[in-house]
Amino acid sequence: MFGQYLFVIEAMATGAHSQMSRINRQSGFTLIEAMVASAILSVGVLGVAAMQGIALTRNVDSTELTRATNLAAEMIERIQYNRKNITQYAIDTSNATPCPQSAVAQAMAKGDCDQWVALLSNPQASGLVNVRGVVTVPATTVGTLATLLNQYPVVVTVSWTGAAGETKVARPKQLVLTTTISPE
Repeated sequence: MFGQYLFVIEAMATGAHSQMSRINRQSGFTLIEAMVASAILSVGVLGVAAMQGIALTRNVDSTELTRATNLAAEMIERIQYNRKNITQYAIDTSNATPCPQSAVAQAMAKGDCDQWVALLSNPQASGLVNVRGVVTVPATTVGTLATLLNQYPVVVTVSWTGAAGETKVARPKQLVLTTTISPE
């Protein structure tokens, strides 16, 4: 009989030990693991927030570049349309008289110049600040092949002051479009 009690006591001791080891083997997160996970998550969220500011700045830069490209391409299209008078398109909007064309002899070139100058001088229309446009067309063809093919290099330069932001200083920017046009 004494042996039966010993077995019961031994079984109780073994059961208590197995219960304790089961408690130690339970899975889950400790407070330290949760703190480390939240720290890693917060660093990731801060990185995403920083990229938002950079993306917004780059978006503004690309918008300005698109507007400047459209302004320059518009003038090239105007010259292309009136290509027989290509040499009349020497324009510099920073001059006192940006359009040197004769209103009588070169009415189309003068009109193109006046419209382009009006577009550049209006910040709401151009979407840019302190815009300056320069169109360079040499009076004669440049180079042997260009002379044979009757081709003129046309360079349209648009300069402006980039937009300032919280982390960005306004700085001068410039776009240059170069093409070759043959008069009729």
